[in-house]
Amino acid sequence: MDPGFTAEQDGIRRTLRELLHKRCGPEELRAALDAPLGHDPALWAALAEQLGLPGLALPEAYGGVGCPVTDLALAAEETGRALAPSPLLATSVLAAPLILGLGTDAQRADLLPRISDGTLTAALAVPAPALATALALTGPQDGDWAGGGRAGGIQARRVQGVWRLYGEAAQVLDGHSAGVLVVAAHTGGFVRSRTLLFAVPGDAVGLVRTRQTALDATRPQARVQLRDVRAELLGREEEAAGVPQALSRAGDFAAAFLACEAVGAADRALERTVEYLGRREQFGRVIGSFQAVQHRLADVYVQIQAARSAAYYAAWAAGGPGGPDGLAGPDGRVGGLALAQALEALRRAAAEAIQLHGGIGFTWEHEAHLFFKRAAGDELLFGPVHRLRAHAAEGARLFERTEVSV
Repeated sequence: MDPGFTAEQDGIRRTLRELLHKRCGPEELRAALDAPLGHDPALWAALAEQLGLPGLALPEAYGGVGCPVTDLALAAEETGRALAPSPLLATSVLAAPLILGLGTDAQRADLLPRISDGTLTAALAVPAPALATALALTGPQDGDWAGGGRAGGIQARRVQGVWRLYGEAAQVLDGHSAGVLVVAAHTGGFVRSRTLLFAVPGDAVGLVRTRQTALDATRPQARVQLRDVRAELLGREEEAAGVPQALSRAGDFAAAFLACEAVGAADRALERTVEYLGRREQFGRVIGSFQAVQHRLADVYVQIQAARSAAYYAAWAAGGPGGPDGLAGPDGRVGGLALAQALEALRRAAAEAIQLHGGIGFTWEHEAHLFFKRAAGDELLFGPVHRLRAHAAEGARLFERTEVSV
């Protein structure tokens, strides 16, 4: 692993930071959260036109930039610093890799160019609360997370050669505004039980989408109801055995992306706290001059730097050799471990920011609570932290007993 950044990576990060500084300040952020889409369409268009961010990790054959997924994960550090609400996670991290890895040539040619230029957003619809399970972040992909042939979840059946979906998925990131949904559905009953992925247009007949109130307003969520909706199978039915592996690869990349994003948010929360403590006076002294306060900030800084190293390694591993489309790193457990460490760092940095800002840190008007909610919201969706670590330990067989013969 080369710990240095290339000139292209430095350029992407620098340009992205400048753009977000101009277009996603505190006032713009709050205005975007209150908008119907949950993000600023003008900012999303600028990210697509000026940086090609939605298609950064997509092949040039589909209108993308052709960069490795490492570059997209590293760019997430800048979007995390700004807590920028955008469809980037749902579209380019969760949905696009599945379309690229499983879709037919016709499906790729239809969807990926529009994703690359930012005119089409996408979302991954998985029955709640099974997103972390579907992505193999907190446990094996067994059980009935997609429906299991019983009531609940999402079911798929073929009627006269046409696939129809019915069921419900809550907590779908950007599901209320996505132009296309990648839906995980159960089919085959108990005899041929399996999970397939389907592409559903956002304007499909029978599709009902409702934006929900989420803990983290910077990650808009929706409840998606499918009432006998016509759907197109993603890929070919004979390749259904590859769906779990594709979801697992996408999950490892998503974990690396989220880890980098959390590190950026934690770094910004600490930066804002240090700035405040350098101005605020108490007992005739600047608060930042008190040794006890300095020790607390130093501990947060060390934790963030450790999390940054883990996140960078996870980003490099996600873009390394070992799997189709460059989505599988040398160790599928790296992403989950890095995400656990980054979320802990963000949670602590945000908690210290709230406390050390004093009375103002607890108010709705201040941004400190947004950083704390980002950590808590990501842990609810993709964790919790102890399960991320437990799954990695099980995969590495750390606690298996071995019999030693003498």
